[in-house]
Amino acid sequence: MSMSLTELWVILGCGVITVASRVLPFAFVKQVSMPAWLIDFLTFVPITIMTALCCQSLFVANPGHLATLNVANCLAAIPATIAGVLTKSLLMVVVVGIMAMAVLRYFSIGG
Repeated sequence: MSMSLTELWVILGCGVITVASRVLPFAFVKQVSMPAWLIDFLTFVPITIMTALCCQSLFVANPGHLATLNVANCLAAIPATIAGVLTKSLLMVVVVGIMAMAVLRYFSIGG
């Protein structure tokens, strides 16, 4: 499979922009002192992102109707949430969630 020079430049340009958009904010924040209220506000960002990701996977959108629950994902979320509360470890949440989903799929439960 051959690649034209234009395609190569597009891929390299996208890579540079992606890396810059992830690195420059950290470099900028290190140089600026932020007020305490902004730091307090930013502590809520991780939990809001996790909530949005969880809600997206727990509900199934039905155009023209109310959203319905994805039963398998809801069942797998229960032990993952318990693991998160007990261990406070994102790694344990991911591992327990994957294991719970694997068990549910193996026994064809919830979906």
